This record gives sequence, structure tokens and C-alpha cells, in this order.
Amino acid sequence: MISALRKYLLIPRLIRLSSAAPKDPLTAWDQYWGRIRSTGAAGDVLWDSGSAHELNSYLPHLQLLDPTIPIVDVGCGNGSFTRLLAQHFPHALGLDYSANAVDRARQEAAGITTASFAVCDMTAPDAAQTVGKALEAAGWTGNANVFIRGVLHVLDRNGQAALAANLLPVVGARGGVFLAETNFPGTPVDYVSHLGATRKFIPAPLEGAIRGLPMPGRFGATQRAKAFPTADWNLVRDGSASIETRPLSNPTSPDLIPGYYALLRARQR
Repeated sequence: MISALRKYLLIPRLIRLSSAAPKDPLTAWDQYWGRIRSTGAAGDVLWDSGSAHELNSYLPHLQLLDPTIPIVDVGCGNGSFTRLLAQHFPHALGLDYSANAVDRARQEAAGITTASFAVCDMTAPDAAQTVGKALEAAGWTGNANVFIRGVLHVLDRNGQAALAANLLPVVGARGGVFLAETNFPGTPVDYVSHLGATRKFIPAPLEGAIRGLPMPGRFGATQRAKAFPTADWNLVRDGSASIETRPLSNPTSPDLIPGYYALLRARQR
């Protein structure tokens, strides 16, 4: 009872911090990436663990995708997963709708010839065309696989549905979609407490996200079924996942957030 009360004493501080976040999501994300000084295990980005461990846990699922076509990393941020995906597919294209994020990703991927990046809002009506042009610029045409990690849970239902619909022409008959999303079962206060926030202390990467970004939600099987309807998509497999953050409570290992994964293919008509 006492510990629960202490946890909820966080609420006034969370309200003060989150009230500073820009109301426009694009402005929020672009400003956030413009402030980032460092990434990786000791960096400023909450969800960049600086390790391949999480991606390695997804490899048994990713191996079901066509390995001869590119993979598109939607919401790539600083490109940490894009660079890793480029080791398993012939080309990895990282997309983000923050120009500052894409600039950062290009810097961190300097010298990697099998990775490229482009600014793209995957909820926009012309998203598929933007993806096609970016792949063509990298020397690829036709279908592609898609990787989404930690994007859908920060979109509203309309945004989730728009993103999923825009992926249909990207994957076509040969590609598939792998997604991994935060699916934390508690309240926002429970969530930040899980990541080490107390009334007296909030880890800096977590505070930066609270202060500058839209409040995240959760994305599990229920949300996936609505965003990726069976009229358009076949579910190949799904289950629980562990989303890794950079080390917060322990300086030598990432913190884990309960998550959800799914592998889907476009339904052929």
C-alpha cells in the first residue's frame, strides 16, 4: 500500500514534464532527435540498447521472410536496427518522418553500403510511392520486407490503420511484415516506475522522452487485429516479446519492457 502510494506521488511531476511536449507529433520527434547528443548503451535514447541482443531474438521469425529482397525499417530513428538488419538482408532502408533522425542515422551508418535512409511519413497517402523511390535510389525495385519496432504503440488507431494499409503495396506478393511493439499492461505511472522512475529520481533518457514526446500506448494482439484486418493480411505467427531499453536500473544490462511481436503477409486476391 505504501509503495503504491509513493508510486502515484509521481503523477504531479509526470504532468509537469509531459506538459512541455509539443502538441504536434512531427515537431516533437524532430526536436527530440535534434537534442540527442549520444546514442547506444550510454546514450540519450531510451530505446537504443546499443546491442544486437533484441534483434537476435527476432531472427527465427525474420528467417521466414524472403532473404533475397530488401527490408524496410519503419521508424528507424538513429538507425540502430537498420544497421543490424543490413547484415541479414541484401539491403536495409531506414525510414523516419523526422529529418533530424534521418540525418543522425546517416551519420551513424557512414561506410555501410548496404544501408540507406530517407525521410518518410508512413501514414501519409503517398508513403508507398516514397518508399518505392527510396528503394529505387538504392538500386532496388519490386517488393520488400518490412520491419517495425516501437512505432505503432505511439500512433492513434487511425495512424496505425493508415500505416498498415500503406504497407500492402510495399510487401506485395513476396514480402512480409515483422513488428515488435511495447505492450505494457499497466498505467503510464506503472510504466515509468517499471523503468526506474521514482518521486525523487527519473533516469535521464526516460525523462527526456517524457518531456519531449507524445505519451505512448500499448500494442498487442487486439490492436494488431484492428490495424491489420484479416481482409488484407494473413497472420503467420505472433507472441510475446521483450523490448529492450538502454541500461537504466543496471549500468551493465538493458531494462526489459513486455512486448508483442507478429509476422504477417499481405493477403493475395
